[in-house]
Amino acid sequence: MLSLEALREKRDQLAAGLAQIDDLRPGFLTTRFRRCGKPNCHCAQKGSLGHGPSYSLTHRVTGKTVTQVIPQGAWLEGTKAQLAEYRRFHRLVRELVAVSEQFCSAELRETQGPPEAKAKKNLIAELLRRGARD
Repeated sequence: MLSLEALREKRDQLAAGLAQIDDLRPGFLTTRFRRCGKPNCHCAQKGSLGHGPSYSLTHRVTGKTVTQVIPQGAWLEGTKAQLAEYRRFHRLVRELVAVSEQFCSAELRETQGPPEAKAKKNLIAELLRRGARD
């Protein structure tokens, strides 16, 4: 188990990582090939992949699937980087929550002390209350 100081340091590192998040977007990038339907086109030949590749970004917005065509080149590379940044963001948030939970639990254990010390404190407090009533 990590000390409070080690957990605090890890939490601060994760928070600093979140502050450095760049452009991000959710979704899945799909590579597609299509056929135009012209009988004399190369895409109509047996074994041809068709026209393409073209790229589509798909994600959910308020319960509906939205698809956006992503052009090749810089846009495609930028979209891949944004998707990777989104995954990094989620990983950092999950880690931050886990470390923060560990920190809070460790801090609680440390401030409460051993169970027998707490029982003695309760007994003393009860005796003082009884003495104050008498």
